[in-house]
Order: sequence, then structure tokens, then C-alpha cells
Amino acid sequence: MTVKEKADRILPLFEQLTTLTRHQLPPEERDPRLVHAGRLPRGTLFSCFHEKHLEEATELFEILYAAKDFDDFIKLSTQARDVVNEGLFVYVFSVAVVHRDDCRGVTLPPIQEVFPDRFIPAETINLATKEAKNHSNDDVVVPSQTTGNILDPEYKLAYFGEDIKVNAHHWYWHVVYPANWNEELTDKVKDRKGELFYYMHQQMCARYDCERLSNGLNRMIPFHNFEEKLEGYAPHLTSLVSGLHYASRPQGFSLRDLPDVNVQNMERWRERILEAIDLQHVHAANGSEIALDEAHGADILGTIIEASSSSPNKEFYGSLHNWGHVMMARMHDPDGRFQENPGVMSDTSTSLRDPIFYRWHRFVDNIFQQYKATLHPYTQEDLSFPGIKVLSAQVNARQANVVTTYMKDDLLDLSHGINFGTGHKVHVEYHHLDHEPFSLIINIENDSGTAKHATIRVFLGPKYDELGNRLAPDDQRRLMIELDKFHKELAPGKNVINRNAIESSVTLSHTYTFDELKSGQGANENSTEYCSCGWPENMLVPRGTHKGMEFQLFVMATDYTKDNPEGASVKTICSDAVSYCGAKDQKYPDRKPMGFPFDRPTTARTAEELLTDNMTLTDVKIKFAG
Repeated sequence: MTVKEKADRILPLFEQLTTLTRHQLPPEERDPRLVHAGRLPRGTLFSCFHEKHLEEATELFEILYAAKDFDDFIKLSTQARDVVNEGLFVYVFSVAVVHRDDCRGVTLPPIQEVFPDRFIPAETINLATKEAKNHSNDDVVVPSQTTGNILDPEYKLAYFGEDIKVNAHHWYWHVVYPANWNEELTDKVKDRKGELFYYMHQQMCARYDCERLSNGLNRMIPFHNFEEKLEGYAPHLTSLVSGLHYASRPQGFSLRDLPDVNVQNMERWRERILEAIDLQHVHAANGSEIALDEAHGADILGTIIEASSSSPNKEFYGSLHNWGHVMMARMHDPDGRFQENPGVMSDTSTSLRDPIFYRWHRFVDNIFQQYKATLHPYTQEDLSFPGIKVLSAQVNARQANVVTTYMKDDLLDLSHGINFGTGHKVHVEYHHLDHEPFSLIINIENDSGTAKHATIRVFLGPKYDELGNRLAPDDQRRLMIELDKFHKELAPGKNVINRNAIESSVTLSHTYTFDELKSGQGANENSTEYCSCGWPENMLVPRGTHKGMEFQLFVMATDYTKDNPEGASVKTICSDAVSYCGAKDQKYPDRKPMGFPFDRPTTARTAEELLTDNMTLTDVKIKFAG
């Protein structure tokens, strides 16, 4: 069976899920393996952060993953679609398609077309429904409505938090790295999964702060006090599977106890994690001590904080990150007496819309930074690459060292996710940030006399803080965005590298639509699930300001033969966005800590103090032409 033929059987199971009824296949008519499926009622908003939801999702995944062959897998999935909660089905089915060997090469449809109601304001979907009814013989395009105004300063950042592809990226990352990943069942190791959890979210926070500075706002204040009164937020989303709104959070609410977990649990878990960092070891469930060393400390902490199935002691350290999401989503109706939907924080495809997401993740990141502070700062020897000099780096765009950003219009097809009762297309036109095409020109001299394999690391960070003061290196490092990381063989003498921004190791250059997938595009035996995981290319750089915001471009070359765990000759499978997503069934293709060399505190007082011959720092501007 070809990849296209498999895709033709998989794709229909993702369509029209918002119109499924509560009618379910009775247990006696089901495959015996699915007899206990469907505990979470239809219409309930599924959350992969919620312990009980995740339990049922894990059980269903194990059934689908263990299906005898592709036909058996499709039969079980088709029955499960008729039985289980809609959101739970899409999550589990996606994780199964992504990881089963007989689905290799099948690309998942974009989650924004499967559940458009998670990405598009309720007012817009209501308008689309009316237009489709009134013009049933034509294709329809409706403009997306705005969700707030300038009375709320955070509204300036709606283009970032509500960006469709940014939210889809977060959902997809949690499909590629499920919290309850069972390595024994699947025989697939998720290398450095805990550290990737930390790093991907740390980068989101850095990007968010860069956007805040671009809009004249101060850097965010991390969540830090479990009693604090939180800012309000209204998502303007309505879930079509239940007809209920995603809950708003009134101003001044704070975390409340839930039936499954209370605020005191959260405080206790935080204290235990901080104590483990101070003691430099964690207590495993079997009574042993596991060192939080340089090589594995961040990875172990990630498994504890998330918490994933790899946590060495879930009973003791709890699930700080996941329950934090659930608590913030349910503070308006903590005991469920009003049967309200939770807020957007409960769902990986919607949580980035809420400003509290970034403040919560900065709180999580601060715990990791406390661990990083226990490690020695990098020495000149740690940072240098003998014989290699990075002479210069330049951004090549219409104007040298200036990148222009702007707002662009795009269309989202609603018809695969919502049944409008018409055979014609219904689209939403929405705006998103984008940037002009640009490339990097890097000049490197190799004085070693022989060819050298190098890892080229590229970062971008703001030069000044919200008051216009030069950022100290230790503050600037936490705002550094990884733009690219790639392997280059350097010939003896001078080398000129021209690297296009579209090749970036953090971005996904193309998202296939339902229609493209149905026509056979994206069906490729050599591709893997990781080809769909990555930061959206249009959001690679921050917005900048109208007059041009000053950033610094950092380029560093390190020894690839020491960096790559497989040596210099390995080919990484599907490395479209390897920095955030890793490489399929292989070790993470960089031995250095994620975010190196900005992952640890520094004692340097100026950026120049940090530089060795194999690094360069270039002033660049980002100009917003919107």
C-alpha cells in the first residue's frame, strides 16, 4: 500500500469532528479491545495536562499502537472515533499516526483545519455560518474579528499569542513529545525529552519578551506567588463540540483548590524541586539518589517538572507544570458546580493565547535557571574552537543588516472541520506577522591547515531593555532567540557561508493543508513525523519597531565532531526543525546543552568580554512596516 493510499484512509477520520453526535457504539458492538473506551464524555474539553484525561488517552494510544497491521489500526481508529471524546480521539490518533512504523510518510492535517473553533474567534465562525447559509452556491470568505482593544496593553501582542501557526506548533510539539511516552511499549527513545521540554518553552518566553520590547512594553513579570491575584483574559472562543465558551478569567482571581489537586500540593512540589536543586540530587521512587549533574540535570528536571512518565518519583515531586495549566484554566469554576468549560490554558492548541501562559512558563524557566546557576560558568576553553576565526556576519536583505517585518493576509479553510451544509468552501481571512526574505553571510577563517567540521550556531537578541539601557550579558542571554544551527565543512583558509533564513533549523517552512494532502502532496516515504514539527517560518524574527529596533546577531562556530553524538558523517533524518523537535529515532544531534552558550549564567560585564575568536556579534535592526 502506498503512502498516498494510507493517507486517503487516515485523512477522513480527521474531518467533520465538530459535528459528531453523542450517539455511541454500544459496548457489545465494539471490538473487545475498545470495550472500556469512552469514559470522558463527548463535548468535554480534553486536556493532555489533566491526569485523568491523560490516563484514558494513554490507554487508547496503547491499543491503537499495538494494532496488528494497518487495516486493524484503521478499523480500531474508526470505531474509537465513534466512541471516545472528540479532542481525546484527535490527540491519540495523531500520536499513533506519528509513531507507527506503517504510517511513516503520512503527514497529519493541520490542527487549525481539524478544529478551527480553537483558533478563530466565535464571532467570526458565527459570521461564516450566516454567510455560508445566505450564499450556499458560492465560496465564502469572511474577515477574522478582533478580540479586544487598546484598553488592555496586552492586546498589542494579540498578533503573537493568537497566531494560528504558533498555537498549532505548540499542539504538534506535545503530539511528538507526549507526556506519557512509554519507551518499553514503543521501543522508541525520546532522547533528552525533558531538556527539550525546558528549551522549547524557554525559547517561547524569550520570543514573547522580544515582542513585548518591540511594542514598548516591559518584560513580563514571572508568575511566582500561588496566592497572587491574576490579570483577566477573555479568549472569544466557543467550542463547537459542546456549544460552551472557553471560559474567561475575571481580573483579580487567584488559584483555587480543585477536586484532584490543591494549591498546597503545588507549593509543596515546588519546594521539593528547589530543594533537589540545592542538594544537587533528586530522590528516586526506589529510595536511591540521582545526581543533577552537568550531563543529565536539565533532562531529569524536565521530566519531574512537566511531569512525564519518565519522572523518577512522580508521587514525591508531583506534576507542577501540568496541574498549573489545569488550575489556571479552572479558577472561575474550581469544583465544577456551574459545569463551565475550562479556559484556554487547559489545551495545548489554545493556551498560548493567554498572557498568563508566558508568565507561568517564565516561572518554570526560573526553576531551571536556578539549576543552571549551580553549574560553573563557561570558560574560554569551553567556548573556543582552536584554529577557527569567525571574521564577520551580515544580514543580507534589501538593506544590509536591516530586516523588515510586516502584516500579511492569509486564508484558513473552515470546511473540513465544520459542516456548513454546503459543498462550497468557507474561508476566514486573517492577518499574521511575516518578514522579508533574508540570508546570512558569514565569513570564517580556518587556520588549522586541514578541513574542519563545524557547527554554526546563530542567535538573535535585543540590545537594549525597556528603558533604553544596554542589557547586561546575563540579562540579554535569556532573551537570545536561536535562529539557526547547522553543520558546515570548513576548508583551510577563508570560507564564505551564505545561509538562507528559510533553511533555519527551528522553523517549519511549509504546512500542508487538507486539500494539498488529499491531492497527494506531503506523502513521502522518506519524511517523518518531525517534518511537521517546528516554529512557523513567518514568525522567525520578532516584530521590531517602526523606526527600527536594535538587536544583536550572534554567530559561533564549534567543533561538530565533538558536538554530534553520531560523529561527523551521520545524516539526520528530517531535520527541518531539529532544534525544537530533535531527529527521528536518533539521539538529539548536538551534545552541547540546548541553548549553548547562553544556557548558563555569566559573570561578564559586557558582551565583548564573552567573545572568543570563533564568535562574532553584529548590530542589526528590525523595522516594522505595518
